[in-house]
Amino acid sequence: MLDQILIFILNTILGLLSLALLLRFYMQLINIPYSNPVSHFLVTITDFIVRPTSKFIPKFKGINLSTFLLAWLTQFILIVGIYKLQSNDLNSDISTITIALMLLAFVEIIKTTLHILMIVIIGQAILSWISPHNPISTLLYNFTRPFLKIFSERIPPIGNIDLSPLFVLIIIQFILMITTELQQNIYQLF
Repeated sequence: MLDQILIFILNTILGLLSLALLLRFYMQLINIPYSNPVSHFLVTITDFIVRPTSKFIPKFKGINLSTFLLAWLTQFILIVGIYKLQSNDLNSDISTITIALMLLAFVEIIKTTLHILMIVIIGQAILSWISPHNPISTLLYNFTRPFLKIFSERIPPIGNIDLSPLFVLIIIQFILMITTELQQNIYQLF
């Protein structure tokens, strides 16, 4: 029972921190201004860890890679903590287990990214029906534009309905199936 409570606490704290760091990374990647309330919130709650690490980790083409690395590291710590709390032994072939846990953390980052994209696409679609001129619509549009643009340029709207979100969601589901299979293969290394 205590292990389940600790796993829940770890999932909540480290999972949310990893999510916030990942969102901050993507907000920087798509150049969302700091004045945006969501961007401002993410910077405020993650600055305590991003600012010190960004002194050691160089930027790449203006992109602060420390946020992505910290998101991955947080996810890695979370997976190690859960693995240890489930009474698994970290001492048997430590190198294989460490590499497997590092890969699992990376796969989790990919899955989280895909879930973020899925939620943003669905949110953008709902907002376009309910309140198309909502201020958050611009944020959602900027986030999804690179993905939706691929299909919207090739597939014309049918009856003034853009089907590009549907195609992106189908591809996301396909990639999620692949990452789940990859996760299961990595777990077999234990």
